[in-house]
Amino acid sequence: MTVVPVTSADLDAAEVSWFSALCSDDYAYLGVPDGSLRSSFEHCSAIVKKAEALGFRNILCPSSYQVGQDTLSFVAGCTPLTDRINFLAAVRCGEMQPIMLARTVATLDHMLKGRLTLNIISSDFPGEKADSAFRYRRSHEVVEILRQAWTRETIDFEGEVYHFKGVPTDPARPYQQNGGPLLYFGGYSPDALELCGAQCDVYLMWPETKEELAGRMRAVNERAAAHGRTLDYGLRVHMIVRDTEKEAREYAEHLVSRLDDEYGRLIRERAHDSTSLGVAHQARARELADQYGYIEPHLWTGIGRARSGCGAALVGSTDQILTELEAYRKMGIRAFILSGYPHLDEAEHFGTKVLPQLRTCSLPHVYGRVPAQTPATPLGNGERR
Repeated sequence: MTVVPVTSADLDAAEVSWFSALCSDDYAYLGVPDGSLRSSFEHCSAIVKKAEALGFRNILCPSSYQVGQDTLSFVAGCTPLTDRINFLAAVRCGEMQPIMLARTVATLDHMLKGRLTLNIISSDFPGEKADSAFRYRRSHEVVEILRQAWTRETIDFEGEVYHFKGVPTDPARPYQQNGGPLLYFGGYSPDALELCGAQCDVYLMWPETKEELAGRMRAVNERAAAHGRTLDYGLRVHMIVRDTEKEAREYAEHLVSRLDDEYGRLIRERAHDSTSLGVAHQARARELADQYGYIEPHLWTGIGRARSGCGAALVGSTDQILTELEAYRKMGIRAFILSGYPHLDEAEHFGTKVLPQLRTCSLPHVYGRVPAQTPATPLGNGERR
């Protein structure tokens, strides 16, 4: 399998992140609402604190208009509750005037002392049904304005959507030097790949076969190379890890044992990205899976029966999961954004069985996106057995 060149090709470590279920996406039984797991600040901040205690390096805080909490407000609220973990905050481009967004992000970056990364989103807004190509062009403009706000004395931009000249950037200078917060991005269309290749730092993928993932990495690498850039790559995937493969597979079946498929369809369709190309690929993976829902020996697509977006889980014993993660790492994947149901319990399983055996790092440190006085070397939790 072709290995794609990456920015940190010589780095024998990966950023291992968890997920805080801001968007009412936490279940004991998939698709069965549980009041104790609803999206509240108390529950979701408990996930953050658990992830930090276990040694995860970053935590994805997603964005949704239909359910859940405001992402940036949630991250701000978690600032005094944490002191080590980074926050990967989802930002919908165009939702906020971009110069005001730059200031908001810079303020949050100072509050967190540089523990901030951003997930760039290009979804529709409520009541909006914009052409996909336009949404990505709008995002391209937003990111360019953010870059100017974080690296120049003034913002000077003339685009299709935004027009600014000579706007001072003093209020929008972030804590992190060398370009501001690291930008993570996921998307499948040619317009999405162009935006990522030109502007972003880490290309995120949803789980598919390794051959499919390698093809996506090659495609976005070509777009980045056209701009004289290289990227890092990430995988967003769910986890079910137990002491034995049998136990893990049994838990996967347990998780969907009370799922009503019609209700699962309603859950999928309520998301603004439910008609996106990436979601279509996740649906295609379910169609190609075997009778038990596996598209590869340890990649189970059952999660996608009641979830839009990332719809598959790695299922297996500790050693099997370690082997799978090592295979992805050898492909060039440097960021793993993980989750599981329920999120607190599954973080404990992965955080005690697998994470201590992985060498991990913080990608912002690798990129030098921190003040000079902050150590910029990757730190390891431990060594692979």
